[in-house]
Formats: sequence, C-alpha cells, structure tokens
Amino acid sequence: MPSPTRKSATLAPLVRHAAIAAMAVAVALTIVAQGLSQILGLSAAFPVKTTLVFLLAALWLSTYLPGHLPHVRLGPANLVTLSRLGLAALLGGFVGESQANIAWPAVGIAALALALDGVDGWLARRGGWDSAFGARFDMETDALLLLLMTCLIWQLGKAGPWVLLSGALRYLFLLAVVVSPTFRRPLPPSQRRKTICVLQILSLLVALLPIVPTPWSGGAAAAGLALLCYSFGTDSAWLLRQSRHHRTESLIDETR
Repeated sequence: MPSPTRKSATLAPLVRHAAIAAMAVAVALTIVAQGLSQILGLSAAFPVKTTLVFLLAALWLSTYLPGHLPHVRLGPANLVTLSRLGLAALLGGFVGESQANIAWPAVGIAALALALDGVDGWLARRGGWDSAFGARFDMETDALLLLLMTCLIWQLGKAGPWVLLSGALRYLFLLAVVVSPTFRRPLPPSQRRKTICVLQILSLLVALLPIVPTPWSGGAAAAGLALLCYSFGTDSAWLLRQSRHHRTESLIDETR
C-alpha cells in the first residue's frame, strides 16, 4: 500500500493538470458567455453567473480526483466531460435572465451536451482512461445539466414548479447518503440507469423547445420525471433490501 506522502506526490501532477484544464475551459467559457450576452442582449451578470457555476462545480468535483489514480492526467474522456460541464454552466447563466430569446440557444446548448454524453464514455473505454472519478464526473455533470434544464423550463413557463423535482432527485439521494448508512452502499452498474438518464434529458429537451406548446411540454417533462422516479425508486428499494439482508446476516452471526 502506498504511503500518504507517495499518494500525494502521485496526485500532485493530476491536480495540476486538472487545474490547468479547468482554467482553460473557464477562460473559453467567459469569452463565449460575453459573446452570447452581446448577441442576445443578456444582463452583464450572465458571464459572471456562467463562470461562477462552472468554477464551483469543478471545485466540488475535484474532491473526487483521487479516484482517477494511477492516471496523472485527466485524459481525453474527462476533457470532454469538462467541456460538457462548461455547456451546463452556460445554461446556469441563463437562469434568471428575462429575455424570451434564450429558449433556442438553451436548446442548442443542451442538445450539444447530450450529444457529447456518449463520447466521453466511449473515449474512456477505448483509451483505457476509465476510472471511478470519470464515472462520478460524468454522472454529476448529467445531474447538474438536468437541474439547470428544469430551472429554465419553469422559468420559461413550459411547466409548473413540480418540474424542479426532476433536477432535485439526485441531490435528495445524496442527502439520503449523508443521513442514512443504508444509502451509502455502492450501486451495481446499470444500463437501465444510463438509459433513463438519457431519456430524461431528451424529455426536458423536448419541453424546452419553443415550438412545443405548454400542455405538451409539461407532458414531456412529466413523462421524464415518471421514468426518473421509477429509476430512483428501483435503486432505493435495492439498497433497502441489501441493508435488511446485511442486518439479518449480522443477527445470525451474533447468535452463533
């Protein structure tokens, strides 16, 4: 087992590379946000909001970097995910903007983020860059994208405040992990989970489309929320069964 000093020494180049990559994306993001602000007539706060969302999210996700070892660079897959995080941050910048013309740009940005969603995983598997950090990075980027899309759907009047639950479910699950040991058990890989995540983003993308009238946009968002509730419910039920099974085994061992 490597010593803490050795692990820190190994982690240092990875942290350095991640910081340089994040700052490069942040600079590019600020330039893009400034351009969008001028083109769309957005507030002066738009570039600030965009960059702040990106930096705060990147700072939080950097705490999971040790899960990328023994790699000492992010690799192409995580650089794609970092770009997706930047796209999500642009959606975060749109939150609170009063202009109605943000709908189509928001749809385009979300669609690009969704298109890149399969690219990072493919690059990771093909190049041997897959890691626990990469999987977590991808998942949390998807979760942030969902949350910000739901905020925009509500803001644009395409669905009621209930749509925010689609974006909040992931964070409610994280809260459950903090509060209850039952939810700290790692979940097994699931194609169902990945598929429903993509379908959920697609449903929100449809809801965001300006050409989709409000009743139908609400229906699309509701269908996605139903799928997401089913997925989280299935995972929660599995964790509860595992917890009960573990407690039963412990009681049996104690009686021997």
